Amino acid sequence: MHISLPKIIQGGMGVGVSHWHLAQTVSCIGQLGVVSGTGLDQVLARRLQDGDPEGNCRRALEHFPFPHMAKRVLDMFFIPGGKPSATPYKTATPAVIRNHHWLDEIYIVANYVEVFLAREGHSNPVGINYLEKIQLPHLPSMYGAMLAGVAVVIMGAGIPVEVPRALDLLSRHEAATYPIHVTGATPEADCLRVFDPSVFMEGVTPPVLSRPTFLPIISSDSLATMLLRRSGGSVDGFVIEGPKAGGHNAPPRGPMRLTEDGQPIYGPRDVVKLDAMRKIGLPFWLAGTYGSPEGLREALAEGASGIQVGTAFALCAESGMAPEFRRALVGKALAGQARVKTDPVASPTGFPFKVAQLEGTLSEDGIFDKRCKVCNIGYLREAYLKENGTVGFRCPAEPVAAFLAKGGKLEETVGRKCICNGLFANIGLGQILPSGEREPGIVTLGDDVVNVGQFCSGNSVDYSATDVVRVILG
Repeated sequence: MHISLPKIIQGGMGVGVSHWHLAQTVSCIGQLGVVSGTGLDQVLARRLQDGDPEGNCRRALEHFPFPHMAKRVLDMFFIPGGKPSATPYKTATPAVIRNHHWLDEIYIVANYVEVFLAREGHSNPVGINYLEKIQLPHLPSMYGAMLAGVAVVIMGAGIPVEVPRALDLLSRHEAATYPIHVTGATPEADCLRVFDPSVFMEGVTPPVLSRPTFLPIISSDSLATMLLRRSGGSVDGFVIEGPKAGGHNAPPRGPMRLTEDGQPIYGPRDVVKLDAMRKIGLPFWLAGTYGSPEGLREALAEGASGIQVGTAFALCAESGMAPEFRRALVGKALAGQARVKTDPVASPTGFPFKVAQLEGTLSEDGIFDKRCKVCNIGYLREAYLKENGTVGFRCPAEPVAAFLAKGGKLEETVGRKCICNGLFANIGLGQILPSGEREPGIVTLGDDVVNVGQFCSGNSVDYSATDVVRVILG
């Protein structure tokens, strides 16, 4: 499916920051709204446990093409009136390589719900963004999004060479596979995730699906060339993301060198050669401090089709970010005090991770130091081959003794933060700890946070997605 995409792609950010309401708003005003596909199984589960107060999730479930599956998810998680505020959410069941029918149902339904709501009330395209690093849910998640009519799939934080072929197969309701990276595994090891849509159809004739446009997020022109050469299906364009963008950044090429305050140093080798991208001939969008009229003009002059904008949308009123976080960060920007640190060790993935400095979150040393380590969501776990030949999972942000018992190294645990729980806390869905407190958040933004004042009126810390589009397009 090849569609004409607009100049502005709204970034797919965090867990639920780019939620359906933001994507719906951006698409309605003629740009590409994008929902975050990260953690949607738990986003839906927690919204339902909170009582789905506006009925949005239940309304989407009424349209799901396989009603028995929708009912099972609703029966499992929905609590009329919502759970007591001090009661923890049901603990997540971490994903596994071998097919787990119930988990796959949740992935399918959750991705459908988010895209359905983002598409509701208009006919413009909507996209979804995934992290390649979180491999286990990919196939059922993409299938669920396609059932809801997603038009664009965007994927970063890895090399998504297998995605184009998977999209081709899933669009025909055919079985697809995805190789899972397992540390220590040999090529002979069976580390293949298999997903067959026919197993889930409940005797119902499935809807005709369109194959979404696929845009990988890249940080080098050589990666673009490699993806085009090795992918078994169509790559339709690229999002080129530099180290100033929020979320996970690609590590610098060559040895890791740090500034005095511990941030990675990027150099000329980390700059994408745009002349090489122009020669490829596919459309591309530039990301990372391009969220301004000047940034858009610069991108277009370089031959880009437009820009991807994250930080400005993350802090707008339609964002899923908790209002107290959003307003505090905009206030800091207006006061000239906004700061984002590229932390080389915060993320369990090992990729540098942008952390907005905000009191009361894991960016504050005292908050980080007193948090009891626990890994109860597990999206960023590493799969590894155990001595007995089976696959285990470990995370350098889990309790240190547990990580070491699984063959992890002590130095890998230093400074690691629980990104999974922190990102849920950012959107008001933080888990309740045994102490009765909620998990602390960890906000990720790009370097462009210092410029969000351009969207504000006077000293107001509230601005809209429409303000972002209006200002950038001039």
